[in-house]
Amino acid sequence: MNWNILQQIDDLDQVREKSFHNPQLIFKHSTRCSISAMAKGRLDRMEEENRFEAHYLDLIRFRDLSNRIAEIYHVQHESPQILLIRNGECVLDASHMDIDPQEILEQAEN
Repeated sequence: MNWNILQQIDDLDQVREKSFHNPQLIFKHSTRCSISAMAKGRLDRMEEENRFEAHYLDLIRFRDLSNRIAEIYHVQHESPQILLIRNGECVLDASHMDIDPQEILEQAEN
């Protein structure tokens, strides 16, 4: 997985804008959580084959961005969490053990 690192509010604007051309995956990762590390490992092994762009957020360092993501996409903050964004809207939101690479690939294709 080739991760783009999210560090500022402007990055979220770019993700939303890009989502009108190509699906965007946001992974909210807690660097202090073993479940989050396991989810990241599963995502790192995933072959996205240019179906979407992947964005990584260290929510311990950038909690304000994590909160802003929850506001923008009307989702409850969770960790770990993935959001698949298409046409400016969240079309898939999953957390913890519900993060399924196959489901991400299938939703990215729709």
